[in-house]
Amino acid sequence: MPVMAEVIEEKMKPDPERSRFPHCVVWTPIPEDCMAFGKPVKYWQLDPNFVYANGPNPWDTAVHEASEEYKHRMHNLCCDNCHSHVAMAMNLMKYNNTSWNMVKLCVYSLIYSKYVSVGGFLKTWVPFLLLVGAILTVILTLHLR
Repeated sequence: MPVMAEVIEEKMKPDPERSRFPHCVVWTPIPEDCMAFGKPVKYWQLDPNFVYANGPNPWDTAVHEASEEYKHRMHNLCCDNCHSHVAMAMNLMKYNNTSWNMVKLCVYSLIYSKYVSVGGFLKTWVPFLLLVGAILTVILTLHLR
């Protein structure tokens, strides 16, 4: 029996090479292709033992119901976006018996996520740092005149 438990445990591990992230919240930079935006560059693996919803297969049911709801909504960058979609799924599955919203999800993801590689880290932060650098350059240039 321990062999079967090891096989199941192995299947539940993230596999960035194959883009398999069981029970994970994933993040990918915008804009890309495949997974709506591209391959994930970081992930936060959730523990299915913290799902408190009732019924058969509450994880998959919650993900499906949230996806059905968001099928009919227009996603935007500021308010009703993919973070809201994931938060709805986490609320439906009663993850960690707490309430989720896009801000809380972002904060937890920022704290608990792991990068799939050094390249994933760079893809996440270099564009942001370039933007901040450009803004600071403009501000300092205008301010020092």
